[in-house]
Amino acid sequence: MRVAAIQTVTGTALDANLARADALIAEAARGGAELVLLPEYFCLMGRHESDKVAVREQDGDGPIQRFLADAARRHGIWLVGGTLPLWCEDAERVRNSSLAFDPQGERVARYDKIHLFGFTRGEERYDESRTILAGREPVTFDAPCGRVAMSVCYDLRFPELYRQMASTDSENGLALILMPAAFTYTTGQAHWEILLRARAIENQCYVLAAAQGGKHENGRRTWGHSMLVDPWGEVLAMLPEGEGVVSGTLDPARIAEVRQNLPALRHRVL
Repeated sequence: MRVAAIQTVTGTALDANLARADALIAEAARGGAELVLLPEYFCLMGRHESDKVAVREQDGDGPIQRFLADAARRHGIWLVGGTLPLWCEDAERVRNSSLAFDPQGERVARYDKIHLFGFTRGEERYDESRTILAGREPVTFDAPCGRVAMSVCYDLRFPELYRQMASTDSENGLALILMPAAFTYTTGQAHWEILLRARAIENQCYVLAAAQGGKHENGRRTWGHSMLVDPWGEVLAMLPEGEGVVSGTLDPARIAEVRQNLPALRHRVL
């Protein structure tokens, strides 16, 4: 199965962001991608963290959700919409939700980001809990490549999330971990690639990471380096910075080979 990660430098205008995402989805589809992943906040990187509350949608309908469903259907692809802001019971916050659509444009999964980013170093400060209500449930869905695990950005630092979704039966383990993200330049430079490769190695599956990558209108700088990592931890493709598409092929024989040579999943005790 051929997959693609889209990297954006999302701005502050929703319509312009969707138009740019649409063009990049089309580029990925022309390249043969059967599953396409958008980055976290692909639809909006506001000037203020509260800007996403103003465009939040009710679960099941809204311009962003319709855009995703339509794009999946038009191109006949599995499309995972990075994240978008969905309604929650708190009037000042949103769910930061990743939605997966099948080639018919039907939604097959929704994952609400569980781990909320917090970071302070000098004048650089982030606290997602101020505007986001955390999810609680891990989510997987089945695609032609096998079982796919959904996760978002800061989740990458919590290996127990993926262990909960992985199986001790190497024949039925995860085939692919999805990682839409907006890693900061500071944290991405230090840890992004290391963490992605670690998650691939320990779960013996592919990891597809779609990132924000550049200097945004709101002044934020994101790390980029969208990539596809194989079950041995090898980086198969990567885009350091700027808009674009990273693609590659998931090979079930490669997963089987790694798990046969090093049956770590079967050796799990805890």
